[in-house]
Amino acid sequence: MKALNVLKASGEVEPFSEEKLQQSLTRAGADNTLSRWITEKVREKIKDRTATSEIHDRAFGLLQKQKGPLAARYRLKQAIMELGPTGHPFEKLTAWILRSEGYEAETNLMIRGTCVTHEVDVVAKKEGRQIMVEAKYHNERGIKSDVKVAMYVHARFDDIKGVDRWDEAWLITNTKLTSEAREYARCVGLTAIAWNYPGERSLQNLIERSHLHPLTVLLSLDSWAKRTLLDKGLVLCKELNEGVLTSVGLKGKKARAVMEEVSAIMSI
Repeated sequence: MKALNVLKASGEVEPFSEEKLQQSLTRAGADNTLSRWITEKVREKIKDRTATSEIHDRAFGLLQKQKGPLAARYRLKQAIMELGPTGHPFEKLTAWILRSEGYEAETNLMIRGTCVTHEVDVVAKKEGRQIMVEAKYHNERGIKSDVKVAMYVHARFDDIKGVDRWDEAWLITNTKLTSEAREYARCVGLTAIAWNYPGERSLQNLIERSHLHPLTVLLSLDSWAKRTLLDKGLVLCKELNEGVLTSVGLKGKKARAVMEEVSAIMSI
């Protein structure tokens, strides 16, 4: 079988990996038979240097025809990008993630530092420790958080810890981290969590294991309804109920369809 390369959103070229595609489908809840079948169908249609976004779209379309709730889960990364254009919904998602890990969490606090006042995205507390969290959000594919981002977070932490007791600084981002950013974070003691880093505590894993799927994954909601719900301060599927949906004009069959999809996603 001829080897194929794929074109990533960052412009990088890498070999097409059937294993990686199958793993992404399995993570969404597809069984081995379905994930292998979709992978084979996708490979039949792609050419050398096909964009990874096109591969994702093909897999998503096939999965949607077979099992809609799995397709919704499969598009988690894209759904997070649809939380924008501002970073406020992502900050709320970050706070939810921290609460699921046993932290108290508040968003958008003004904290006085030695030199200037900082707007801190999330302040987390647990077992007497106080943590400054920077939630770095991007809504475009192919962007990575580089070492300058990590240095910026560390510099802010240095300023605020001179005024009050602050024990840790964290950087949580929906993008990938460059290798230099990861190295710098390890060196200065900055906790860094990115889309696929570090391993079991990556952003993707933290969201999936706590069922903190953003409402933007839902296929039964149109873009207007999603934006309206986000503007109301809602972020997660688990925050939705028929009363909330009624408040944005979704009633009867439409509301029931949304809640059935929410239930299906949460039960996988």
